[in-house]
Parts: sequence; structure tokens; C-alpha cells
Amino acid sequence: MVNALEVPADLLVRRVAERLKREYSQVRPPQWAFFAKTGVHKERPPSDPEWWYVRAASILRKLYKSGEPIGVETFRTIYGGRQRRGSAPPHRRKGSGSVVRRILQQLEEAGLVEKVPGRGRVLSSKGRSLLDATAREVMEELVKVRPELAKYL
Repeated sequence: MVNALEVPADLLVRRVAERLKREYSQVRPPQWAFFAKTGVHKERPPSDPEWWYVRAASILRKLYKSGEPIGVETFRTIYGGRQRRGSAPPHRRKGSGSVVRRILQQLEEAGLVEKVPGRGRVLSSKGRSLLDATAREVMEELVKVRPELAKYL
């Protein structure tokens, strides 16, 4: 049985993002999402119009990989980056808490994430099955391209 950690992350995240957009009406970008930056370290908003779904899928994968509750502040650190300050040395900055919080709330409404009071959020069984089923689809496509991977199915 293939799980979400055994397939390439970029392929899995893109496929899960497509499924979130298609099957889960609760996960939708707010109106401000197309104009907002994802953190103070960024100079512009994301150029990909589907970035909200990609970030939501990435958060799901991070929760899957961790296996224990992760809070908003930890996600802010994960999605942060280096802020360039001209001739001054760069500093590390956290990502947007509003984006992460809103996505986690939407995933919770969809039943993919559960809240652990005082500790953060953890992946629900529904979210785990979504990632595992999508990972199997990705692996089946990879097997078509590289038949030697069939032993992992």
C-alpha cells in the first residue's frame, strides 16, 4: 500500500489541490486572497491563481508527515522566508498567520482536519484517506511512465 510520503511531494500536492478545488466546496479562497501577500518577506502576491488550494494541500501533507498536532505559529514558521532589506543583512520572517488560520478553519469545516485544544490541528481519518488515495493515483501514473515502480503498488 502506497502512502503520501512515498510519492513525489510536488505531484501529490498538485493532485490534492485539484481534488480540494473540485470536491470540497468549503475550501475556497476569500476575496482578499488574490491581492494579499503570503508574508512580510514577499514583495508581491502569488502569481499562481490556484495558490490557495496548493497551500491547503501542502498543509494537509505537512500534517500527514508530522503525525502530531501542529499550530498556526509553527505553520507560520514553515511558510516563512528571508526578508531582503537592501544593503542591510537579510532576516528571517514568519509567513502570514491569517492565510494559514483561514485555510485550517476551512479544512476543519470540510472534515479533513481536527482541532486538538491547546496543541493545534491534526489530520482526521478522512484527510488521511484523501491523501493516501491520491498518493495511489499518483503512483499508478508513475508506474505507466516507469514500470519498474510497479513493485511499490
